[in-house]
Amino acid sequence: MIIDLTPKAVTQVKKNLQRRGHGHGIKIGIKTTGCSGMAYTLEYVDGIPADNNYYNIEGYEDCMIVSEKQHEFILKGLMIDYVRKGLNEGFEFTNTNESDRCGCGESFRIKS
Repeated sequence: MIIDLTPKAVTQVKKNLQRRGHGHGIKIGIKTTGCSGMAYTLEYVDGIPADNNYYNIEGYEDCMIVSEKQHEFILKGLMIDYVRKGLNEGFEFTNTNESDRCGCGESFRIKS
């Protein structure tokens, strides 16, 4: 599997979709930003985009994961968890393709 979600992450996605009132899953992407160059994006989606530039990752009951095909080499091996640390909580991205992260932890570089 290219992207993996922990059971806690799947549960949180489903809760967020219920609160939202519609949608079928999440879209995971990459954007250029920060001092290290790239950051993960997570958006809620209502379905798979109509063009062929996206793929659907199977395996999560009632929780679709969509990503752009062009990001596959970066996202391969990505693990998404939902964590609580003190008063903070949110999705945490762990990727074996990362070489390092910036000091604030918002952006990353991939291995060459």
